[in-house]
Amino acid sequence: MDTKESYAVVTGASQGLGKAFAESLAKKNINVILISLPNQNLKMISEEIAETYQVKTHYYEVDLSVNENVLKLTDWLNSSFKIHILINNAGLGGTRKFVEASPDYINTILQVNVTATSLITHQLLPNLLEQPQAYILNVSSMAAFSPIGFKTVYPASKTFIHSFSRGLHEELKHTSVFVSVVNPGAMKTNTDVCKRIEKQGFLGKLTLLDPNKVAHYCINQLFKKDSVIMVNPISWLVMKVLPIWIKLPLMTNAIKKEIEA
Repeated sequence: MDTKESYAVVTGASQGLGKAFAESLAKKNINVILISLPNQNLKMISEEIAETYQVKTHYYEVDLSVNENVLKLTDWLNSSFKIHILINNAGLGGTRKFVEASPDYINTILQVNVTATSLITHQLLPNLLEQPQAYILNVSSMAAFSPIGFKTVYPASKTFIHSFSRGLHEELKHTSVFVSVVNPGAMKTNTDVCKRIEKQGFLGKLTLLDPNKVAHYCINQLFKKDSVIMVNPISWLVMKVLPIWIKLPLMTNAIKKEIEA
């Protein structure tokens, strides 16, 4: 299809996997709209991508934990652009004892990971359906396949994303919109993240991934219409094969090491 006047929307695009997604799309001559929190150098990143890859870029700074903000964002997107790709990458993790978590902490994770993803998809879907071929990629996590102590809310939110994506894929399979979900492990987004994950021991190191490689692979698999993208087969196999009574304490102990470190 001709994508010269249509755009890909990427949330959480200022760093890590989101930025890698935007660059990977731009390399394929796809125009991109970058969405991220304010004060994340998004303007500079948008301009650099436009100049480097000779594509059209726009950006929008917003806090996705506020529903009103999400609806304003989608109104702007629908009124201004044809959209043929939506990548729901924005998400919040967090490692904390549940009893010590504040209401705001819990609510923000759920609002960004669950509500914002659902609302953005819902509001942009009519726009996507108008295109000859369109794609939705939701970023879940390996954590979707197991509960984890000290990360009680995050894995539950990613389980939602996986289930939501699979259900929407089935619902839209006879339309022009293809829905996929990816379940990556931890990313080498910066030095601090790498050190934190490595403190989890062997299990943490096993799932540590390069965001640029993940983004490149995901985009290729998305266009091949792979509905469940697995970027780390070893981790996926471990999570699938191990019974819950083994992997739950195993994962929890790894996170506990991170807290104690």
